[in-house]
Amino acid sequence: MNSPLPFHLLAKPTGAVCNLDCKYCFYLSKETLYPESPSRMSDDVLETYVRQLLAAQRGLPEVSVSWQGGEPTLMGLDFFRRAVAVVERYKAPGQRVQHTMQTNGVLLNDEWAAFLKEHDFLVGLSIDGPKAMHDAYRVAKGGQGTYEQVMRAWKGLSRHGVETNILCTVHAANGDHGLDVYRFFRDELGAKFIQFIPIVERADENTIEKASDGWGARRDGERPFYSQHGDLVTERSVRPDQYGRFLSDIFDEWIKADVGTIFVQSFDAALANWIGQPSMCIFSPTCGNALALEHNGDLYACDHYVEPDYLLGNIADTDMAEMVISPRQRQFGRDKLDTLPRQCRECEVLFACYGECPRNRFLKTEDGEPGLNYLCAGYRQFFNHVDRPMQIMAGLLSEGRFADEIMGMQPDQA
Repeated sequence: MNSPLPFHLLAKPTGAVCNLDCKYCFYLSKETLYPESPSRMSDDVLETYVRQLLAAQRGLPEVSVSWQGGEPTLMGLDFFRRAVAVVERYKAPGQRVQHTMQTNGVLLNDEWAAFLKEHDFLVGLSIDGPKAMHDAYRVAKGGQGTYEQVMRAWKGLSRHGVETNILCTVHAANGDHGLDVYRFFRDELGAKFIQFIPIVERADENTIEKASDGWGARRDGERPFYSQHGDLVTERSVRPDQYGRFLSDIFDEWIKADVGTIFVQSFDAALANWIGQPSMCIFSPTCGNALALEHNGDLYACDHYVEPDYLLGNIADTDMAEMVISPRQRQFGRDKLDTLPRQCRECEVLFACYGECPRNRFLKTEDGEPGLNYLCAGYRQFFNHVDRPMQIMAGLLSEGRFADEIMGMQPDQA
């Protein structure tokens, strides 16, 4: 019997429907894919999703049942109570399930927090830094900032002991303030787990004006649809050099005193590559094992490719495991490596980057070859900047020691 193929699925029970209008949120535009749909996952789709997911991952040490949006909490608590019950009904003896949810936090209260704690949910809460930086783009339908509501959610989750990761997008408003953002999360919020997500809003000359209004806006009665086309970006997008400095400035602070106590996904992922065990799809040679499930059961190749050309099928018609291992999806994953331009293949930090995510590969190389990542300059700067300490930490781990020992080394050792 073949061993199961590990894959990750982000399920979107409300599709693209959200109670916020974050200016940079490309997923808002996916609502146009289902114009006649109520955008609510039915109990039939819920049961099919859970049953197929748990069956496909049987034999693996842990299965993640992951909810995203749009905004998943719009489904209400009763939906998630049913979801947990369905998991309990279908999971195999000894099968460990991790429930996760990514949320803007606006609807979270004590009842939600108590439920999330009871069922050991890992929550990803979107916060973009201190108030002015957060409110720059993370706004409600009327345009008002959401900082106070998100802080209320953070405090409620903390009070109930819910394991919470901060999801911080990096963009024009906070991209020059890496240390301020990091210290806010570490010192004021007491956060232990942080993910930084670069905002790159791709557009072409026909869509750039509408895109600049925001993906929830409607100009001339039409909402722009986000797709992987064009070589322009909105002014909200983080610049490559800006992102490289953002990560480097935070790393220099983190490496002094926070290794082993503050977990920054970008740094953990980099260290994994330095020891030769890539852990994130964007920094792996190939991809194709991180898919997206829409509210109606449609399965897409990737969360960043929810568009008609990347629709694999519907789980009501074809088992998700069959679609995950299909030649079409495997080719999608191999294309990440096969389409790397020569400049990337010859790059000194190829092992750390692997061209990052294909969604950002829309520039040309110095010799005119297509496929260079928009963020290339920033990543190259960052990975070179951290090379020496990464080598030291990788060496410590290879000796059976701990990476945090780097903090006690003398400057000439480190």
